[in-house]
Amino acid sequence: MRFIRTTVALFSLLLLAACFAPSKADLLKKAKGVSSRAELEDALGEPSDVSKFGPIEKWTYKASDGSVVFVLAGDTVTIEATED
Repeated sequence: MRFIRTTVALFSLLLLAACFAPSKADLLKKAKGVSSRAELEDALGEPSDVSKFGPIEKWTYKASDGSVVFVLAGDTVTIEATED
């Protein structure tokens, strides 16, 4: 019985944490003006997903209403876009 209570409590906490995920607008606002990999990571933290295509990287940050994608060429942030 204790295992079930613990599982339900952890599941509830995960659901609650998802409710407080930032929106796409919040992420874009925090990242406004960033131009380097270090600045982006300082502003938003570690990305949810990283895809690499040679020297190009796609950093994806999950948001409560979709996701925000940044494309990095070397150390430079080149493109930002939102996805549903």
